[in-house]
Amino acid sequence: MIPSPFVDVIVVGAGLSGLQAAVDLDKAGLSYIVLEANDRVGGKTLSVPAATGGGLVDLGAAWINDSNQREMYALAQEFDFNLIVQRTEGLSLDQSNGTTHAIPYALEFASEEFGEGIGPVLVNMLSRDLLGVEADELSALFLINYIKSGTGLANISSDSKDGGQYLRNRQGNEMFAVKLATKLDRKKIKLNSPVVKIIQGKKGCTIKTKSGHKYHSKKVILSIPTSLYPKIDFEPHPPPTKKELAGSTELGYYSKSILVFDEPWWRNANFSGVLTFMDGLISFTRDTCVPEDKQYSITCFHVGQPGRRWSQLSEQERKDTVMKKFNDAFGTVVDKIPEPINIIEKDWLNDPWFLGGPSPVMKPGLLTGAGKSIRDPFKNIHFIGTETSIVWKGYMEGAIRSGICGALEVTEALDGSPYL
Repeated sequence: MIPSPFVDVIVVGAGLSGLQAAVDLDKAGLSYIVLEANDRVGGKTLSVPAATGGGLVDLGAAWINDSNQREMYALAQEFDFNLIVQRTEGLSLDQSNGTTHAIPYALEFASEEFGEGIGPVLVNMLSRDLLGVEADELSALFLINYIKSGTGLANISSDSKDGGQYLRNRQGNEMFAVKLATKLDRKKIKLNSPVVKIIQGKKGCTIKTKSGHKYHSKKVILSIPTSLYPKIDFEPHPPPTKKELAGSTELGYYSKSILVFDEPWWRNANFSGVLTFMDGLISFTRDTCVPEDKQYSITCFHVGQPGRRWSQLSEQERKDTVMKKFNDAFGTVVDKIPEPINIIEKDWLNDPWFLGGPSPVMKPGLLTGAGKSIRDPFKNIHFIGTETSIVWKGYMEGAIRSGICGALEVTEALDGSPYL
């Protein structure tokens, strides 16, 4: 019988957080194994071909910047990725109450549209666009904290310099994870290995996977969303604060449909590719072209309650709905909208290892209570993930920073002394 592997640290989850933690553990000379439930590394980074003609589109995390997201930008430089500045040139369109307006690339129109009622409208838009939930589904304090972690409202909502949506990656953001994984011994990354139980005892931790494999370590770094903790049986049980976190955080609804065209017809008509729908099954769109690869696309975001309604439609109904919205909006300003050569969808809610995105949200009262313990270790289990980051939580930057912090925490706890 083959003995169960015994290492210094088991990392659960091969998203950006877990991979970065493993890279740093490896640098510290610690032995490790990474267990990933999915059949690939990368977590909520997922890049796929746009069409047969070439070029990639991102179905998950899409943007970084080169100023206040230093870790992601440093990785992009290290991996020699080609970064693309998000297009902001041209007019944008807003559709509300059945009427379409061409507007400058800004939100000044909103105050005229809604008057004194603009406050609640904007809060709900932010809740949906950032986290995929309605404003009444999360703590106002949590939303403020989330925005603060993104260096403020101006930056977290911006597509310009310093903004959360400033730079895209021609090579696709999944390549960040793939490149991190190449720094590790691939034999130590176990795909299709969902963890079902973690037992902590006097001699360390025993981790059991769904397939029946067992692994032993002194420490565990858990890199999965708090709302997915219930998928794992912990022995002994976590403290009440961790249980409350697991039971009171949830992932919002977030999905994309990407329309791929033969040419960037909206650019030719001096439009930015940005549509904002106040009352539709599409919440907003962005130009996601890569001209160097002749990849011309607009990405539609379906978020919050409207997104949930959209997801309940059949595949054909979803595509028909998207095209109707496009025709309703652009039909008033463009003579003819060509048919897309491809429509690509990704519904993160239906992925069993993610169940939504981009980051778990906290309900009222949680942040000032159990939420304070989100980064606290439980005996020999240490917790990372983008939602645990102080800066840019919910973003790839937050994921990388949490991985760095988690690895440092574990390395210091082990005093840098691997097993002999």
